[in-house]
Amino acid sequence: MIKQEEVFRIGKLGKPHGVKGEISFMFDDDIFDRADAEYLILEVDGILVPFYIEEYRFHGNNAALMKFCGIETQEQARELTGCSVFFPRKLSNSDEGEVSWSEIVGYRLMDTNTGEVVGKITNVNDSTINILFEVMTTGQREILIPASEDLIQSIDTARKEIKINLPEGILDL
Repeated sequence: MIKQEEVFRIGKLGKPHGVKGEISFMFDDDIFDRADAEYLILEVDGILVPFYIEEYRFHGNNAALMKFCGIETQEQARELTGCSVFFPRKLSNSDEGEVSWSEIVGYRLMDTNTGEVVGKITNVNDSTINILFEVMTTGQREILIPASEDLIQSIDTARKEIKINLPEGILDL
């Protein structure tokens, strides 16, 4: 059984495309192409299930038309509409110098000033020019932390941890 901590979300399936089982895939991270993955993980009825890729082609900057093995009809593809798509962390070819925003969701955020855990990154908001970590603190409070390269000291993919030099008083906002 695939566990949530073994994967990271990269997008969502849209509507079927044509009648031969193709489906639109809106992605936030194109790691499936960069890592030359054989399969992706879909969340079907709350269960993470691997689906092997037969073929795909890009359809714009953040979309692809995906054909999974065993999905041969428009009706079969329609059953997958709306499924979240995940990528296995073990297949990621990223290292500390080249981790995508999608991959770090779930990482612990550590304050280098205090040496303490700030919380867990629940999302990365890159909808504006200033990228923000959405963090659930150890005290169960949601906060926003700037994801500035000037503040990030190190990223440890093995420990799923980011060390950041937080500006004084930012946790009090």
